[in-house]
Amino acid sequence: MKTKVLIALLAVSAGAATMVPMSVQVRSGKVYPKPSYLGTVIATVEYGAQVQAGTLEKGWYPVTTADGKSGWLHESALSKKRIVMRAGTTDVGTGVSSDEVALAGKGFNAQVEAKLRQEGKLDYTWVDRMSEMKVEMDAVAQFLTQGHLAGGAQ
Repeated sequence: MKTKVLIALLAVSAGAATMVPMSVQVRSGKVYPKPSYLGTVIATVEYGAQVQAGTLEKGWYPVTTADGKSGWLHESALSKKRIVMRAGTTDVGTGVSSDEVALAGKGFNAQVEAKLRQEGKLDYTWVDRMSEMKVEMDAVAQFLTQGHLAGGAQ
């Protein structure tokens, strides 16, 4: 009996040892209770946040967030590269959004955007509309099921 307990403890420890830090590379990642987009969101992790990730399984990583919540996050939301948001001031957390950091890294910022809009070279009408769209999980589940797509029957 003691041998079985010891083996079980070793297996659990080995699983915990395989957890590696990964960075959230999307604006907002949703952590689910199972490896599927269908279900209640357990936690939301923002761009640049660090999570502890286990072994990839069919496109999903088991993760533990900084505040200790465990669930599943899709591989497209994570990067093995550490994402560090830096700025020359101490108010980086409140002064700059993750979108601004990403765009500034490409040479694009609010001033460039304003200039392009003023010159009539930039129209974000449809981009703005799309970023405001919200789709209910019931509608996603119905779409997956009707289209016979992976995750539809879960």
